[in-house]
Amino acid sequence: MGRFTQAGREWQPTGEPVKVSTYDFPNLADGKAIPYGVYDLADDSAWVSVGIDHDTSVFAVATIETWWREMGQQKYPNARRLLITADGGGSNGHRPWLWKFELATLAQATGLEIIVCHYPPGTSKWNKIEHRLFSQITINWRGRPLETYQTIVNLITNTTTTTGLTVRCQLDPNSYPTKIKLTKQQKASIPITRNDFHGDWNYTIHPQKE
Repeated sequence: MGRFTQAGREWQPTGEPVKVSTYDFPNLADGKAIPYGVYDLADDSAWVSVGIDHDTSVFAVATIETWWREMGQQKYPNARRLLITADGGGSNGHRPWLWKFELATLAQATGLEIIVCHYPPGTSKWNKIEHRLFSQITINWRGRPLETYQTIVNLITNTTTTTGLTVRCQLDPNSYPTKIKLTKQQKASIPITRNDFHGDWNYTIHPQKE
């Protein structure tokens, strides 16, 4: 975040261009913004949380929980299951146990059965959230320097398409520490059922009965 170059165009009065820095090294930034989004395929709507700390599994699941609380449960009050298609790597990848552990906490809190299908390695570019949400957000940057968190939130919120995309966005100022490791007991406590077809990529997290 700072007065750095962004791709795209935005009209300015002749002779009054916005001056930006030639370099965009992290140490020159005023802060960092980490957008994590949930895109609803059925509704063509999205929620984006802009984090300011680290892109961790806890942050990823916290964003999904916020989407459910702010948008999902109102749209789908009778839902019993939630299907998540996620990339194969990163904070919501198929390897991190913390991702599965946090999803189990979410499943318990909401009563939802959470089904996760990860894209295989090298195929996440076909994830529809990239083409229908984040690509549109990037277009909407319009060459404007992302100087403040409010600028980022506003540009994301104002992202629309001719097909009817709507986006809600909110800053997440919480801290998300890295290098959190689960114990063997915590891993074993995750109520997970793996699919017969590539169970490492396809699995279901169950809400535990009281």
